[in-house]
Amino acid sequence: MNTDVAPPLGWWQQTWRLAAAVAVGLSAWLSVGVLLHREAGGTGSWFLIGDPLVALGCLTALLWRRRFPRAVAVTVAIAATGSVLAGGTALVALGSVATRRRPVEIGGVVLVYVAASQLPSPYPTQDAPGSTWVQLAFPALAAGIAVAVGMAVGARRVEVRSLRERAESAEREQTARAAQARALERNRIAREMHDVLAHRISLVALQAGALDHRGDLTAEENRVLVRGIAEGSHQALEELRDVLGVLRAEAGRPEPPQPDLDHVPALVADARASGIDVTLSTTVTGRPSDVVARTCYRIVQEGLTNAAKHAPGARVCVALEGTAGDRLTVSVRNSASAGTTARPPASGFGLLGLSERVGLVGGELDHRPTPGNGYLLTAALPWPNPVLEKRT
Repeated sequence: MNTDVAPPLGWWQQTWRLAAAVAVGLSAWLSVGVLLHREAGGTGSWFLIGDPLVALGCLTALLWRRRFPRAVAVTVAIAATGSVLAGGTALVALGSVATRRRPVEIGGVVLVYVAASQLPSPYPTQDAPGSTWVQLAFPALAAGIAVAVGMAVGARRVEVRSLRERAESAEREQTARAAQARALERNRIAREMHDVLAHRISLVALQAGALDHRGDLTAEENRVLVRGIAEGSHQALEELRDVLGVLRAEAGRPEPPQPDLDHVPALVADARASGIDVTLSTTVTGRPSDVVARTCYRIVQEGLTNAAKHAPGARVCVALEGTAGDRLTVSVRNSASAGTTARPPASGFGLLGLSERVGLVGGELDHRPTPGNGYLLTAALPWPNPVLEKRT
C-alpha cells in the first residue's frame, strides 16, 4: 500500500472544493471578459469556447489530485496559462500539494506556477506601467495564499489523525487491561477453588479408601467413616457454592468472609477426624493482618492436603510461630507414608499457587523431602508491627 496516497474524500468534501475552484475561476473569467469588451470591443471565440473547455479539462484532472498531486498540480498550472477560468483550479491543485507539507515539493510546484503565469496570454490586453512586477507579484501572492491554506489544512489533518490514533491506542490498552483483569480474576477464582476443594476432597478420598481397604472395622467405625464422607461431601459442595457465588455477585456486594489464623485449629480438627494423625503447636502472640493470616491458613491447608494425598497414614506436625514486628513462621512436616489406601489424583498446581500467594505478601516458601521419606513445607511471612507503621 502506498502511504503517499491520501484517502479519498467524501462527495460533499469533493463538491465544495470543486465549487470553490469554479467560483474563483469564474470571477477572474468575468473580469477578463469585461476588460476585453472595453479594450478590444469583443471577447472572441477562444474566450467563449476554448477557455471553458480547457477549464473543464483542468477541473476533471482535479479529481485525481489526491492520487497524483504533483502531476496534477504541474499540469493544471501550465494549462491554466491558456484559460482564465482554470485559474481557481490551479490554486486548488497547489493547495492540495501544500497539504502534504513537503517544502521541496511545494517550492517546485510554486515555481512552475509562477513561471507558467509569465507565458504569453491568448488575450490581447494593454500592459500597464510596471506590469512585469505585477505579473510576478500577483501569482506569487496567490500561490502563497493557496500554500498557506493548504499547510493549515494539512496540519489539521495530522492533528485529527494523531487524536484518532491516540483514541484507538487508548481503546486497545483499555481492552488489554480488561482482558488482563479477567485473566487475573479467573486465576484467583481457580486458586480459591483449588485451596477450598482440594483439602476437603482429599479427606473424603482418604476416608473412602480406608472404608474400602479395611475389612476389620466394626459397624460403628464404618458408620463414622460413612458419616464423615457424607459430611465432607456436603461441606465441599457448600464451599464450592460460596466460591462460585463470587462469580454471580453483584457489583459492590462484599465477598463472604475468608478463613484466617483463628480457623487453623478447626482445620486441624477436621483432618484429625478424617483419620490423619496430626498435631498442632502454636506460639503466635498477637494478631497478624488479614492477608498474612489468610495466607497462613492456606499454607496449613495445602500441607494437610498434600499429606493426605501423598502420605496416607503418616504423622503430620503443624507448627505456627511468630510475633508482631518480626515474622510469622509456618511449617507442616509429615513422616513417611504408612498406608496403602488409594491416593486421589494430584493437580500439580497446589504448591505453585501457594508460592504465588506467599510471594504476594513478601514472604518466602520452601518445600523439600526430609530424611526417612518424609516431607517438609515451611513459609516465613512478614509481620510488621502495626504501632510502628502508624507512627511512620
